[in-house]
Amino acid sequence: MTFTQLLAILRARWIVALSVLGLTVGLTLAISLLLPKQYKATASVLIDFKPDPISALAYGGLPSPAMMATQVDIIGSDRVAQRVVRNLKLNENPQVRQQWLDETKGQGSIEAWMGALFQRNMDVEPSRESSVISLSYRSPDPRFAAALANAYVQAYIETALELRVEPARQYASFFDTRAKEARETLEKAQARYSSFQKENGIFASDERLDIETARLTELSSQVTALQAIAAESTSRLQQAQGAQGDRLQEVLGNAIVGQLKADLNRAEARLQELGTRLGEAHPQMVEARASVAEIRARLEAETRKVTSGVGVTNTINRQREQEIQRALEAQRQKVLRMKAVRDEGLVLIRDIENAQRAFDAIQQRFVQTSLESQTTQSNVNLLTEALPPLEPSSPRVMLNTILAFVGGVLLAIGAALGLELRDRRVRNIDDAADALGLPVIGSLPKPGSRIRLGGASLMQKRLQAPLAPAPKVS
Repeated sequence: MTFTQLLAILRARWIVALSVLGLTVGLTLAISLLLPKQYKATASVLIDFKPDPISALAYGGLPSPAMMATQVDIIGSDRVAQRVVRNLKLNENPQVRQQWLDETKGQGSIEAWMGALFQRNMDVEPSRESSVISLSYRSPDPRFAAALANAYVQAYIETALELRVEPARQYASFFDTRAKEARETLEKAQARYSSFQKENGIFASDERLDIETARLTELSSQVTALQAIAAESTSRLQQAQGAQGDRLQEVLGNAIVGQLKADLNRAEARLQELGTRLGEAHPQMVEARASVAEIRARLEAETRKVTSGVGVTNTINRQREQEIQRALEAQRQKVLRMKAVRDEGLVLIRDIENAQRAFDAIQQRFVQTSLESQTTQSNVNLLTEALPPLEPSSPRVMLNTILAFVGGVLLAIGAALGLELRDRRVRNIDDAADALGLPVIGSLPKPGSRIRLGGASLMQKRLQAPLAPAPKVS
């Protein structure tokens, strides 16, 4: 269908189209004027998503859409709506309670019933590029609309604070219990270590172990030195017991032995001198030989006495070596026992340290959650307070009239086209050509109408149009 045909249909059906348009606009206008006026009061809040002023320095960026959507859901929740009812004490109003009893027969709670009524007239609009949320409430009374909007804001702020504080209180209670358990574990670990110290007589285990280790080192050095002395004394004892006993240092350094050797040398020299002058049987020779033998016997006796002292010294050195060796072994066992005790004590000390660290961590979390549970500052702040509006927000008579006019035009065109489809008629030359399927070669003007140049030109164009070829006759 062309635009010319549409205009022809509208000219033919103008009464119907105009009636539909007038009816639509009139009905919309009447409804708009009859509807009660609604006033819309708006309040806004600013949501601070930063954890706290200290950590806020490291916080950047805008809140995510999920955070804003969560806050919108909280505002529209039953919890906030019921808090509005309780804050305004509407549940204590006798008239409201009677209305609730009449409609619900006492089923459910009055807070839930009124909260559902408030939610129908409440709108929440979050900002797209900021953390501001607008709360609007519609009511026939502008002051009631403003009061409900402000009440919703206050209820939302209190609910947001509760949602922040209640988990902190639960965590604080949980960490309090865990802190008591950690304290008991720490005290038990300290008690075990104290008992262990008393049982083993430990007061400063590391210092005592160092002292005992130093003593063990000293005994080891003494054993080494005594072993060297004992080896030397054993060698000298073997020399003393052999043929070279008179060459010992003790024998050579002995004054009596030296004196006896000097006397022996003089006696042998005198015996040799007498032997050159006197015979073997001479009394002086006999006396001289007896004197030499006596001195030699005394020298041998003194030498044996001196060499026997070497044996005693060797025995003493061996005994001292064995004693120090036994002391060294006892000290070694003592140090080993102390190391074992220290290792066991280190295990107990590590248990104490682990229990202390766990207790400190839990105590820190407990203090943090306790402070959070006692906070009175919410992260939601009132930005704009709702005021009673001066103009109603609905119905909008002008806007509704314009929309009704646009809709009426569309309905009028639709009605005209519907009637035309039910009763199709030829309105112009194009309709005739479409209906007959033949070209139009001319048209007559209406009676009494003037022939316009445009019409002559149109007929001339029609006459100049090529005719369909005639069928051939066979």
